[in-house]
Formats: sequence, C-alpha cells, structure tokens
Amino acid sequence: MSRLGTLGARLYRGEVGYDFVAKRKIWYGISILITITAIVGLAVRGLNMGIEFSGGATFNTTKTSVSTDAAKQVAEEASGHTAIVQKTGDGKLRIQVSELTPEKSQATQLALAKKLDVSTNDINTDIVGPSWGEEIADKAWTGLGVFMVLVVIYLAIAFEWRMALAALVALIHDLTITVGIYALVGFEVTPGTVIGLLTILGYSLYDTVVVFDGLKESAKDITKQTRWTYSEIANRSLNGTLVRSINTTVVALLPVAGLLFIGGGFLGAGMLNDISLALFVGLAAGAYSSIFIATPLVADLKERDPQMKALTRRVHAKRAAQAAKADSAQDEGGAQDADEAEDEPQDASPAGVVGQRRQPVSRNRGGRGGKRR
Repeated sequence: MSRLGTLGARLYRGEVGYDFVAKRKIWYGISILITITAIVGLAVRGLNMGIEFSGGATFNTTKTSVSTDAAKQVAEEASGHTAIVQKTGDGKLRIQVSELTPEKSQATQLALAKKLDVSTNDINTDIVGPSWGEEIADKAWTGLGVFMVLVVIYLAIAFEWRMALAALVALIHDLTITVGIYALVGFEVTPGTVIGLLTILGYSLYDTVVVFDGLKESAKDITKQTRWTYSEIANRSLNGTLVRSINTTVVALLPVAGLLFIGGGFLGAGMLNDISLALFVGLAAGAYSSIFIATPLVADLKERDPQMKALTRRVHAKRAAQAAKADSAQDEGGAQDADEAEDEPQDASPAGVVGQRRQPVSRNRGGRGGKRR
C-alpha cells in the first residue's frame, strides 16, 4: 500500500490526525483576510465584463499578415475602447471591443479594412447590444439565487440547519474569492465564466456534503457516550475523509490546470481562460472551505447547543477523574493495573492529537508489561 494510502487508512481509523477544529480561529482569520482582499479588488478594479454582458462588437478578419499588436492599436484608436485581439490557427484575426455603439462599430470596421487592405465586406462584424447582456446577467443572478435557496433547503432537510448554514457560508466564501480573483487578474467575464462558477459551487457543495455525511454518522447517539466532545467527533470525521478530499481535488485540478496554464497561457488559447480560471480557483477554494471553514463552523454552532455543552462538561469531568485516578495509582506503584481496569481503551484519544496514539502505560515502563528475565 502506498504511503498516502497508509496515511489515509490511519486517518480513517483515528490513529493519527490533525486538529483542524481546535485551530479554527486561525482558519477563520485567513479566510477573512482573503475575502477582504477579494472584495477590495472587486471594488477598486471591478470586473472586466465581456461583450456578452456589456455589449460590443466582434470583428473576424480574413487571413492576414498584420500583427495582433497593430490590429489592436487600430481598433482601439477607431473605437476609443480597449480591444482584445487573438490570432486564430488559420492566420485570421478575432477582435473584440466592449461597449461599442453601432456607429463606432462601423468606424472600427472601416479602419480595420483599411489597415488590412481588404474590402469592408471581408471583415465579418457581429454586434451585441447591452440589453441582451443585461438579460443574460439577470438570469444568471436569478439562477444563482435559486441554487443557493435549494441548497439550504436540501441540507436543512438531509442534515440540519447548522450544516446548511455552514455550507452556505462556505459557498459564499468560494464565490467571493473566485470573483475577486477575476477582478484582480483582469480576466474577461463571459457566459463561460458563469458556467464555471456554477460548476465549482456544485463541486464545493459535494465536497462539503461528503464531510457532513461522515460527521452525521459519527455523531449518531453522541450524547450516550462520554468519550468525545462534538468538536472532537467532528475533527475525527474530517480527518477520516481528508485523504479522499485531497485526492478528489488534485485529480480535478490537474486537467483544469492544463487548460489554464498550457492551453490558455503557453499555447495562447485565451478563450479557455474564461472558464478554466473560475474552475481552478473555485475547486481549490471549495476544497479549502470544506475542510477549514464548513466543518469547524458546524462544530462552533453545535457546541452552543445545551446538550452538547452538557456533554462537553461530562467528557472533561471524566477525563479529570481518570487523570486523578492514574496519578493516584502511580503514587501507589500500581498504576498499570488501574489503567487496565479502566473501561476506556487507550485509543479513545481524540483525533485532534497530532501523531500516533498513546501506548498503554505498561509498555512504557519496560518492567511489568515487558519481558521477564
């Protein structure tokens, strides 16, 4: 079995673990800082909306030797707006100019035809009005709102309202970061970007539901025991699905990274960036939020419940009694017998402990529990 597989099995059995829940304030602080940066970037730079949303024109030329820089300069001088120029594989140019009126579109078409030394009929022009883009944007926001409401209702029915609230916070967190990255990077927002956002929200929700499902199973009849608190159960459940979440995320990120960095960056297929950036950032943010935000937030909310508060007190009281009993037994020279008579096995250590679980006391003394010579 590979090391990762062995680690996953040990995490699942609770033999090792990392205390994500206990360090939740650190994760909250990191997330708040990233979210504020994204909001500031969005407020200062805004989104670079494509012509599908802001209106504009697309000019497709015939095969030409004119460079993209020269065509970009001509288009921007004629239109008065920023132009995006791409060279297609057959030597033609595709020029996009946002917020362009029909009059300016005609002037730009004439300028490009003059520069390329072709007839204006050889410049294929597609004009998109801003009203069409507004309609698309309104429908996208409506679809997103309906999606959020259905998600909350489903999670509240399938799990409980605290998990639904935590999942909603994680989704908003992922959406804000992804949109903020678009504003900071300046990538164009197109219908492909909206599809990417809705896709990664679905992925983020899936990852969160997997963790919550394990937590729901682990926390069944939790008040009937005094071994672990709810936060410790949540942490054990999170560690049990950690390797699965990492594997799923890495496998999903690899092809998206290929589209973004190889296809869109190295090979120059810029149109791939519209959707691949949303997928790449969203997948990473979704995996992060399901581990560092959603589950710790559920534990936070759940620990406020009176039953969970009472359970925490019972667990702490029992551990204090065990510690006092063990100390007393050690003083009397018979600590190992007292430990073995205890009804709790040593693997009852919470998964919040990093590293291997404790071994029985008798094995650490090299005398009573070891070989007899």
